[in-house]
Amino acid sequence: MNLKSNEPFWLTKNGLKQAYPSVSEDISTDIIIVGAGITGSLIAHQSIKDGYQTMVIDRRDVANGSTSATTSMLQYEIDVPLFKLKKQIGDEAAVESYRACLKAIKKLKKIIKESNASCGFEYKKSLYFSAYKKDVAWLKEEFETRKKEGFKVRWLEASQIEKKFEIKNSYGGILSKHGGSMEAFSLCHDLLHYNVEKGLKVFDKTTILDTKYEEDGVKILTGQNHTITAKKIIYCNGYESDEIIQEKFVDLLSTYALVSEQNEKLPKKLNKTLVWNTAQPYLYLRTTDDNRLLVGGEDVEFINGKKRDELIPYKTDKLEAKLKNLFPDFDFKTDYAWAGTFGETKDGLPYIGSHSEFKNALFVLGFGGNGIVFSVLGMKIISDLLKNKNNKLAHYFRFGR
Repeated sequence: MNLKSNEPFWLTKNGLKQAYPSVSEDISTDIIIVGAGITGSLIAHQSIKDGYQTMVIDRRDVANGSTSATTSMLQYEIDVPLFKLKKQIGDEAAVESYRACLKAIKKLKKIIKESNASCGFEYKKSLYFSAYKKDVAWLKEEFETRKKEGFKVRWLEASQIEKKFEIKNSYGGILSKHGGSMEAFSLCHDLLHYNVEKGLKVFDKTTILDTKYEEDGVKILTGQNHTITAKKIIYCNGYESDEIIQEKFVDLLSTYALVSEQNEKLPKKLNKTLVWNTAQPYLYLRTTDDNRLLVGGEDVEFINGKKRDELIPYKTDKLEAKLKNLFPDFDFKTDYAWAGTFGETKDGLPYIGSHSEFKNALFVLGFGGNGIVFSVLGMKIISDLLKNKNNKLAHYFRFGR
């Protein structure tokens, strides 16, 4: 599957940071991770820390799938609001999922410091505002729900949002204390490089022709006609997992993003705040560490890469117009525009754990706007499952729920 258009900003900005070989011989290992994106790099980091002989393979260059197209907004807020998620999966499961995402942002900061990664990580606040007057009532219910559960939130009226963030035409919203942003492309490369020095094996441009799930492990035949045997296989291939799992468990969507030219006159408060709204699909924006404004949204059902990319000029115009409505005095000049593919689940939660049809296989599939945060949660979940330990989040994120 073509997961992105040809010119995502992060790939253009950072280039090919490290290069890795394809598989050129038969290999045996404890764990094989399929997918050398941000999820695969995080799971590999945990696997090496846990003492497993680990290798990562990818059909592309490292970080050249969805990781090069992500906007890397780090939020504890799940795409399904907390008050709605409670009704779907129960109070305890919903609140614990939200709290786990909050903790994951702090854990990610520790991982970045530990690996000395240069990915521009910053803690930020998060503003979730009403795009329409009709949304105010339920958004206030969401505010009260989060406040009751101990999350650090404030309600801002439209006038306060305009004064504080220079955003016009809102109808009030929730300001959350916890959030963050970074460059996932850079972190992925730096984290893999850090663990290669600790024994991790990384192979790119390696396709899988066949996988046999056996009682004592898995056996892979690569496109280069080499065999990889492992005790466990961990799929970190996101939306491409639908090529393996036949059941429909995720809806694929196309999303669009723009990055402005560098501009020293960005609204200052935006430098420390993630912004998104209640529209369906929602609009989101943040600044980058080199004084650009990133805006995204305009999601549509994914059909194929060609049709998705043909819409980029049209979606660029739409996003620019929506941004102009919020910031009429800001001179936004698009420097990069791209499209990517992502997935949405019925409850906004990931799928992490085993699947009944695949022996000795585990999956870490973080969908929606919280993909990176869910991948951080996957580190602990997978670590526990490999050690046959119970993990409550694994129950919430299981297949067949």
